[in-house]
Amino acid sequence: MAGSGCRGAALLRALRGAGGRPRPGDGTRYLSSCGILATPQAPKRPPVAPVWVPQPPARTFLNLAAPLGARRMEYAEARVLGYSMEQMYNVVANVESYQLFVPWCNRSKILSCRKGLTRAELEVGFPPIVECYVSEISLTPQHQIRAVCSDSRIFSHLETLWRFSPGLPGQPDTCTLDFYVSFEFKSMLHSHLANLFFNEVVKQMVTAFERWAEKMYGPQTAVHPQKCLQAARCM
Repeated sequence: MAGSGCRGAALLRALRGAGGRPRPGDGTRYLSSCGILATPQAPKRPPVAPVWVPQPPARTFLNLAAPLGARRMEYAEARVLGYSMEQMYNVVANVESYQLFVPWCNRSKILSCRKGLTRAELEVGFPPIVECYVSEISLTPQHQIRAVCSDSRIFSHLETLWRFSPGLPGQPDTCTLDFYVSFEFKSMLHSHLANLFFNEVVKQMVTAFERWAEKMYGPQTAVHPQKCLQAARCM
């Protein structure tokens, strides 16, 4: 036992180095009770609380549909038709029948009607959009019909104007039909439908009413020469 004690003392002196003192930072200590060396364990660090780093908000569907200030589009067309002013006025004024022949019109319903003003609910569907909106219609019998969209989720502006005037001289069973429409979508998402709406609905409108008049009143009177003027522009 004495020999082992001497060996332990010699080992301790070697580890202490010069000056007979333990070197600082060597991380050793002497256990006198049993004469052995032990390396202390590093003290446990308290757990670090997670730090919340704010992240930028994700772009949602509503962001994609944010107002873009889309262009307002206009279209105008004039035709001389072989129907009287009264006949064409009655065709356009009969809003409840729109669902039967107006392009992409799924439903048309009169909400209220008083002298000179009609409120109608229309549903227009062109995939992937089905839009239901309220239209306020001002009527000037035999001469003019003006409809303005007053409540819509996709249109920031939608106005149509029909004017009826005499046709060819000496032919009371003809009339000149002037059609005008302007529209603007509310959002970027819906603005992608502008060309579809323009080509499939707006440009086909007069032809659709002309064909419905033929169904209601029979073949139109021959018009020679037939005048057809049309123009479209973007604002």
